[in-house]
Amino acid sequence: MAQCCRQLAARGLMAGRDGNLSVRLGPDRVLVTPSGVIKALVTPADMVAVDHLGRKRRGRHNPTSELDLHLRILGCRRDVNAVVHAHPPVATGFAVAGQGFQPFVLPELILQCGHVPLVPYGTPGTPELGDQVERFIAEHDALLLANHGAVTVGRTLDAAWIRMESLEHAARIIWTAHTLGRVNELTPDALARLAAARAGERREPHA
Repeated sequence: MAQCCRQLAARGLMAGRDGNLSVRLGPDRVLVTPSGVIKALVTPADMVAVDHLGRKRRGRHNPTSELDLHLRILGCRRDVNAVVHAHPPVATGFAVAGQGFQPFVLPELILQCGHVPLVPYGTPGTPELGDQVERFIAEHDALLLANHGAVTVGRTLDAAWIRMESLEHAARIIWTAHTLGRVNELTPDALARLAAARAGERREPHA
């Protein structure tokens, strides 16, 4: 988790104290990033263990202020064991502009993330944000948060981490295509084949 934070910070997807991660340790234990710690400097010893109700069980810091968001997602998705919330600049720019990633144009984004919806605004650090995210997270592995940032999930931290990097990489490509004045859509047949491939991957058992 510390390495993930430092790498996301180095790539500009987190800034200062922004962003937070969580990993499910067991039925009643979740490890989360600390509140108020610069992510580029975070260490393994800074992580905080909480139970499924958010009560701190171990750690010298307080848990992330977005703890409710992480616990909501992990509670809704038993297939998910890790959550990454960051503020990738270009992807967040789409969210600030009120635009999701439509139409589908990049095979890599479809395979990694599937459809990426735009979640209506909810005040960060409050149950309002969790309420909004709960409406979408059951069917999606990546979300844009209006005027806020992005969330990705995965069976492992690596999977959620890769999705966040892929989301921002795709946003840069799509933005470039927009500035060039043309976005070529994939054909319905191509989209159907990609969707089938992604569905097959999601059904595969993971060690």
